[in-house]
Amino acid sequence: MNLTRDEARTRADLLTVHSYDVTLDLTRGERVFRSTTVVSFDAEQGASTFIDAVTDTVHRVELNGVPLETAEVSDGVRIQLPSLAAANRLVIEADMPYMNTGEGLHRFTDPVDGEVYLYTQFEVPDSRRVFAVFEQPDLKSTFRFTVTAPSHWDVISNSATPEPVQAGADGTDGAAASTWAFEPTPVMSSYVTALIAGPYQSVRSELTSSDGRTIPLGVFARKSLMQYMDAENIFDLTRQGFAFYEEQFGAPYPFEKYDQLFVPEFNAGAMENAGAVTFVETYVFRGRVPDATVERRAITILHELAHMWFGDLVTMRWWNDLWLNESFAEFMSTLAAAEATEFEQAWTTFAILEKGWAYRQDQLPSTHPIVAQINDLEDVQVNFDGITYAKGASVLKQLVAWVGQEEFMQGVRQYFAKHSWKNTELVDLLSELEGSSGRDLKAWSGLWLETAGVNTLRPEIGTDDDGLISAFTIVQTAVEEFPTIRPHRLAVGFYDHDDDGALVRVHRLELDVDGERTEVPDLVGRRRPALVLLNDDDLAYAKIRLDPASLRTSVRHVKDFKDSLPRTLVLASAWDAARDGETPARDYVELVLQNIGAESDSSVVLVLLRQLASTLAFYVNPEDREAMGEAAADSLQELALAAAAGSDAQLQFTRAFSSHARTAPQLDAVAAMLAGDRVPEGLTVDQDLRWELLTSLVTGGRAGAAEIDAELARDSTATGELAAAAARAALPTAEGKEAAWTAIVDATDLPNATQRAMISGFGRVHDRALLEPYVERYFASLRQVWATRTHEIAQQIVVGLYPSLQTTQETLDRTDAFLADLGSEAPSLRRLVLESRDGIVRALRAQAADR
Repeated sequence: MNLTRDEARTRADLLTVHSYDVTLDLTRGERVFRSTTVVSFDAEQGASTFIDAVTDTVHRVELNGVPLETAEVSDGVRIQLPSLAAANRLVIEADMPYMNTGEGLHRFTDPVDGEVYLYTQFEVPDSRRVFAVFEQPDLKSTFRFTVTAPSHWDVISNSATPEPVQAGADGTDGAAASTWAFEPTPVMSSYVTALIAGPYQSVRSELTSSDGRTIPLGVFARKSLMQYMDAENIFDLTRQGFAFYEEQFGAPYPFEKYDQLFVPEFNAGAMENAGAVTFVETYVFRGRVPDATVERRAITILHELAHMWFGDLVTMRWWNDLWLNESFAEFMSTLAAAEATEFEQAWTTFAILEKGWAYRQDQLPSTHPIVAQINDLEDVQVNFDGITYAKGASVLKQLVAWVGQEEFMQGVRQYFAKHSWKNTELVDLLSELEGSSGRDLKAWSGLWLETAGVNTLRPEIGTDDDGLISAFTIVQTAVEEFPTIRPHRLAVGFYDHDDDGALVRVHRLELDVDGERTEVPDLVGRRRPALVLLNDDDLAYAKIRLDPASLRTSVRHVKDFKDSLPRTLVLASAWDAARDGETPARDYVELVLQNIGAESDSSVVLVLLRQLASTLAFYVNPEDREAMGEAAADSLQELALAAAAGSDAQLQFTRAFSSHARTAPQLDAVAAMLAGDRVPEGLTVDQDLRWELLTSLVTGGRAGAAEIDAELARDSTATGELAAAAARAALPTAEGKEAAWTAIVDATDLPNATQRAMISGFGRVHDRALLEPYVERYFASLRQVWATRTHEIAQQIVVGLYPSLQTTQETLDRTDAFLADLGSEAPSLRRLVLESRDGIVRALRAQAADR
């Protein structure tokens, strides 16, 4: 199932692909569909190569009119193509399996009405699961899809949906079938082609592109979810994104229509299929969600829209430039949100969410340069990480600060003008940015893109007897494993209290920092403020530490910051220090609980609550863990009761309280809310919150299978089934955990979303001893899981079932024994286990600092 970069390079040198004509018959039953592919391509005369096709049965292979023996040329993954002509016509007819893993052509049955819904997910290497294809991004082509499906379905692809033609009876149940014959796509890579089919319902609109074209818009979801779809909000964001990007990029939207489809059991947040973007359907809100989730959906919508230019119109040559594809979309979506939508605080969210992800990833033993070495498909499949997305976007943000935003965008405009519909490499973008900015980016690229690790910046401040600054130095350090010292463009902010007691910025200096020590003479002679903040405005990518006086101010007054971004940066510094074992974890718990009630930014609240949960689960002294967890739950309950009625904070604190509740009075309060009693004024206990409250009771032993079944009868939807699966896996009995383990690891038929839900429930325990029997079984199962499951399913198990709650030296020793035995057998598996191991190492170090 793998493909190496050398194989791809060799094949690209041999071939020029002109067109694919793909005919799919989706009326042949529940297990397989018929796929017929006609490929026209040029090749080096007499050469041999292969085409990718993950098949159930191959019925026909015909090369230039000559039938090939299917048993000889096909192994179920590749089809060998010997003795090519200069111009070739290849015909492959095969049955291919439907998937329930979120890869290839995913098939889902809605429990509400029994309707079947399909969608494709092809990135990285899964278009080969639907049609025969040269599966690599630099062999672009046009694609014409012809699809036969039940007549009452809608069929959506990259090209506009044509009028269907009656095709007779469905091959399985005699129902009417129709055929949709799409027009060919523009030239694109196979991984951004798409097919979505089923009785999806839609809302339609349109906009006018910068070149005057009318662009049809569509928003799609399952029939049973459409009542919750706020399509106008999505259209508004889409229009704002179109206008912003077309102006910034200097290029009109490149495709003929723009559909956004919310699909079931999706593995990621979204996928940038050209003109037919798919989204996880949890972005269709059945009830009240935190404002942070609404903002996250908006950022995702803008992220995928940016990909229409950067990724789809211009595409990386090979997956080593995946980072640029994703980082650019990540940066641009935040910029668009901050400058063109209601989400003006998007950079605050970026600082605490994306950058927090980047800093965590960059401190793992598997960290890698932003420009990673991608030798094969397995390498790239584990590289959708915090370096590829968040660190890359953070570094782009710093680059923009260094060269100037207008100069950066001018280079981007030139890049699109020169490379539209083509494949590129990093050097192609850098050369345009050098031309527009006048900066030499070779040294910058070497230090920032080709080395790994995160630097730490600290201020050294001297003052005289009058409180004036006599010396100011920024000290930069790096860890021993990744010793690179880098240049940074950053701002230093001075903060003092105003007459109302708020911490406000009274001075800002922007400068370049380079080397281990950077003297800042421009600050000498100024009065020392209450708090000095390095990397004010979050321009640079670096961990920040406060000087002792500023740290004392922050502990007492972090909630007094007038603006959200500096407050977030100070909290992020405290979180880093706790994770690194520099400060006691209990201090961070106290800092969060004393200040979160005053936090106004929903995304900051969301992340702080996650960090609080991690600190209590992993970093506090184990001897104090239970008492501190109970006290934290009490504090969260008090925060929920004190929050404004109907507020975002009330909802978030209630959800957090229910997840931490463990004492009898706490569980009594949860049970009362579920029963409709003692519900805080303004709080709506909708169906999704009911499941959270019930799962809390199940985890605490106050509810069981009967209550789960009753709730599922009340909510017999796909969302309800997933929530019930998670709740059953959380049953705090040996029998409950064994049943969950068997379904996840021993059986092989769980759909991806159900497996993910059960894994999350399996790890919810008050008594960690319930999970101890599974440590050895986990390591014993890994090789078979990795060898026999698809990448997505295997990665869920490897990461999700790692015994992370067993934060002991014994877990570390057992991990090391497994890794020693594994050797170099499965590099991607090794990386995932190494990353999980680092969590234990970090937890033990933080726990030692908390004693």
